[in-house]
Amino acid sequence: MKNFSYEIQHIDKYTGARAGVFHTPHGDILTPVYMPVGTQATVKGMYPRDLKEAGSQIILSNTYHLYLRPGDGLVKKAGGLHKFMNWDRPILTDSGGFQVFSLTKLNKIRDEGVYFNSHIDGSAHLFTPEKVMSVEENLGADIIMQLDQCSEYGYTHSQSELAMERTYSWLKRCADAKTRDDQALFPIVQGNMYDDLRMESLRRAKPFAVDGIAIGGLSVGEPKSRMYEILELIRPELPESVPRYLMGVGSPDCLIEGVKRGVDMFDCVLATRIARNGTAFTSKGKTVVRNAKYAEDFTPLDEKCNCYCCKNYTKAYLRHEINVGEMISSMLLSLHNITFLHKLMADMREAIFADSLNDFAEKFYSDYCRD
Repeated sequence: MKNFSYEIQHIDKYTGARAGVFHTPHGDILTPVYMPVGTQATVKGMYPRDLKEAGSQIILSNTYHLYLRPGDGLVKKAGGLHKFMNWDRPILTDSGGFQVFSLTKLNKIRDEGVYFNSHIDGSAHLFTPEKVMSVEENLGADIIMQLDQCSEYGYTHSQSELAMERTYSWLKRCADAKTRDDQALFPIVQGNMYDDLRMESLRRAKPFAVDGIAIGGLSVGEPKSRMYEILELIRPELPESVPRYLMGVGSPDCLIEGVKRGVDMFDCVLATRIARNGTAFTSKGKTVVRNAKYAEDFTPLDEKCNCYCCKNYTKAYLRHEINVGEMISSMLLSLHNITFLHKLMADMREAIFADSLNDFAEKFYSDYCRD
């Protein structure tokens, strides 16, 4: 029996948005889906039981960080990441490539891999495709990502082409090094903002998209309109029989526009990051709860939300806890924000079945103030 399969249940006839089920060894994932990010084997400020209550079907963790601390060997001894972090649903680990390029100022990119110094203690390391596959197999996530070279926004065509070529070379080596059949390897489409490179990267990645495919290198500083243009460009050539994952995207408007363009999976740290800064997603737009105007506001954060935070606490209470620095404020706001995004995805899924995603989006935008 195949460990992974994707079943398309309905396609919105006006947008082409997809509702489906991704079958994995640790359970089924209803798509479209938002994946909370648990970088260090935990979603910041969230218990696993709260994530489940919020509607989390799958979470993402980070190969780079777990390789450095506590070490992938230790996680393997613990029985794998699922047991180590007490999460019995699907997990996705990224390759750590983005962190190598963004967190380590001293890195050298070569055809064999990436030489870098730990951002923790300065120790020297080498990430090769083979090494990354070994680390991800030790961690034991359901979905694993290839090592890719992230080209920064603003790279020239020649710089981006070199990164795209190297990403493809590393993909082939990742596929050769992978040994576990209970893990799905997703290739990553790169190419920066260049149409020809995007299409060439996709062409090369497709034969490796057995269980899924990822779109990387977007939401890195470019205008949102350019990201949508690239999604429109590659959409006709994306494989139809596997889930499509847009990496690092998680604002409500980007989720909606991504789903409208045929994307099935998303991840982003935004929900918990803005929560720690005292900001919440609500049905009426972003609410900066720390603002003085909420000092005597004894209403829920969002009257349309049924999460634990909204059912039990007021804006005045949340503002007080934010301003005195109590951790409960970020915990409650994180729970709310993640619940909000999961509800958004569930509502879009329902709208897809009704062939009414455009109507849903129009209504959502009329109530919600876009960034």
